[in-house]
Amino acid sequence: MIDASHLTQFFVASIIIIMVPGPSVLFTLARGVAWGRTVAVLTVLGNTLGTLLLSLVVAFGLGPLLSHSRSLSVVLQLLGGCYLIYLGADALRHRHAHAHAMTQREADRPGAGRIVRQGFTVGVLNPKSLVFFAAVFPHFVKRSAGHITTQLVVFGVLFSVMAFCSDGTWGLIAGTAREWLAGSPRRLVVLRSIGGCVMCALGTLIVATALGA
Repeated sequence: MIDASHLTQFFVASIIIIMVPGPSVLFTLARGVAWGRTVAVLTVLGNTLGTLLLSLVVAFGLGPLLSHSRSLSVVLQLLGGCYLIYLGADALRHRHAHAHAMTQREADRPGAGRIVRQGFTVGVLNPKSLVFFAAVFPHFVKRSAGHITTQLVVFGVLFSVMAFCSDGTWGLIAGTAREWLAGSPRRLVVLRSIGGCVMCALGTLIVATALGA
């Protein structure tokens, strides 16, 4: 149903967007810096569940529409690309404030259930994931194979698994190097700046691809 070339391209695009330090990664890093590895991994678990739910909502909502309208896919890519550029510019503009926020912690360590719920909330409300699902997923759909909704669901599950592995690694790193990261806000500023630049570049690429379609 999904050929190897489409799947390879999807993996590459997913890795790029997952590794960009967006809201989910920043939240995970903040928890890792504040409370250590266990809290960071539980945060990633909740975040992944939220991301998976978001991907399923997009798949079942867009699948039938994309089956009948190729132009809708182009419009979504244009809107999504522009929004990613906005998110990247916003990340660069507020990189110092974001870095400061990542070093703050709650008065008491939250319980496991609360950690997962908070991670879920961040995941399901993550604009970066929503844009990726709505604007980028349709690009990898093989229309001639049919079952577009099913293809979108498969992409969503694969993306969520990849996100868990990647974000979990970020969390473990942050939990292990928490003192090193928290000791120099400049390092966090650099991390946020890189994320902003990559989001702008990816958004520009999506817009260019849509205009060339």
